[in-house]
Amino acid sequence: MTEVPQPVPQLAREINLGQATALNIIDMIGVGPFVTIPLIIHAMHGPQAMLGWVLGALLAMCDGLVWAELGASMPQAGGSYQYLRESYGAKRLGRLMSFLFVWQLIFSAPLSIASGCLGIARYAEYVWPSLSQVLVERTVSLGLWGLGSLEFRLFITHGTFLAMASCLLALWLLYRRVSVIGQLARYLSVGVLGAILLVIVAGLTHFNAARAFTFSPGAFNFSSGFITGLGAAMLVATYDYWGYYNVCFLGAEIKRPERNIPRAILISIVVVGVLYLLMNISILGVLPWQELDQAAASESRFYVASTLLQRTFGTWWGMFGAFLIMWTAFASVFSLMLGYSRVPYAAAQDGNYFRFYAKLHPRNQFPHRSLLTLGIVATVFCMLRLQDVIAALVVIRIMVQFLMQVLGLLLLRARRPEFPRPFRMYLYPIPAVLAALGFIYILYARPNLKEIKFGIGIAFVGIVLFLARSWQRKEWPFSGQPAHDPAAETVQ
Repeated sequence: MTEVPQPVPQLAREINLGQATALNIIDMIGVGPFVTIPLIIHAMHGPQAMLGWVLGALLAMCDGLVWAELGASMPQAGGSYQYLRESYGAKRLGRLMSFLFVWQLIFSAPLSIASGCLGIARYAEYVWPSLSQVLVERTVSLGLWGLGSLEFRLFITHGTFLAMASCLLALWLLYRRVSVIGQLARYLSVGVLGAILLVIVAGLTHFNAARAFTFSPGAFNFSSGFITGLGAAMLVATYDYWGYYNVCFLGAEIKRPERNIPRAILISIVVVGVLYLLMNISILGVLPWQELDQAAASESRFYVASTLLQRTFGTWWGMFGAFLIMWTAFASVFSLMLGYSRVPYAAAQDGNYFRFYAKLHPRNQFPHRSLLTLGIVATVFCMLRLQDVIAALVVIRIMVQFLMQVLGLLLLRARRPEFPRPFRMYLYPIPAVLAALGFIYILYARPNLKEIKFGIGIAFVGIVLFLARSWQRKEWPFSGQPAHDPAAETVQ
């Protein structure tokens, strides 16, 4: 008797446009906008730094169109892993590019998680000021062949231990079956939009236009200081806008992905851009920009939202705001650690990453090895300064993911015109070119370029590991396999 082949289990397409847009917005509004406004103001020393927010939104829109076209064309789980693999050739260069994406994630994902944990610690300092006491502040140098000395700064306060504890708590909560995690996530997502709307209402009801738009002399003089300051401000704004592509990593679970993925990306960017601009202008109408500039310079008092609520509605509202934002930040940490932990596992299952990460927990069936790796590395990164964590995260991602992805779209258009494209970028290729130029500007138009060395070092080590692994397995570039696997050419 012939056995009937069983269907291969697939992810169900159950997420509609409204849900996809909401997921994007929740992912974009983490702790970032509540702690980074002093950093943006400090970058340009005045409210003209809001120009960084506007240009950051335009950059997000241009890059969002790249994600929209790729996401609609390849609505599968994995996002960038799939896009880089197909764009550069599934059996040759695409293997290296997708491997590098997963490799850099081992560093950039913990940096993103750590930034959320440090945000929790910053707002906890408002409630318990003793947490801001500095215990260790030291610059450590690390020699790397060909790149000279790489420096990073240890910055440990009492709050650092709270940040590390937050990271370990998220790891502990995630170390269980995904059905239980889904219930936890619903509770943790409460208050994300509430926190930002509360700050906007407090600021607008006590708004002082003269305070908000008092510019320093020569604020808009086109000089080297203006160029580097704008680059630094856009770097922070880029960090705060990231998350508009979250829906692409859930591509296999989106209903009508050819329509809903592009719309969710573009709608979420517009909504969050408006909310961010309103919130930051509201804050500047209550808190003098000089105070915010000094907070960044002294690396203290990053709890801007609580300070605003205290001065407008009273101390108890400041306390409530602090706890609400800590809750929001923890929800972001929880979500990031959950999502990122699946990427090394998926790549290992695909045969293009270390087999060690292909294992599931023997009882609860979740990728525990990649989860533990990201959680432990993120805990260590909590000992760095918040601004250094953000800068390193953005630079590494731009170098080893975003720029490669923009170029990949251009190559895919040129080499494979027959590739299915349910959504085509508006005004192609202008948004893709502008996105690439914007990312390059952020990389180089800044006063400190040390993070570029880290990005180069991570990419170099990743390439060496890929070549060593490929040589051992007799795979490209040490075999004569074709540029594309015919089976991989068809989008399911």
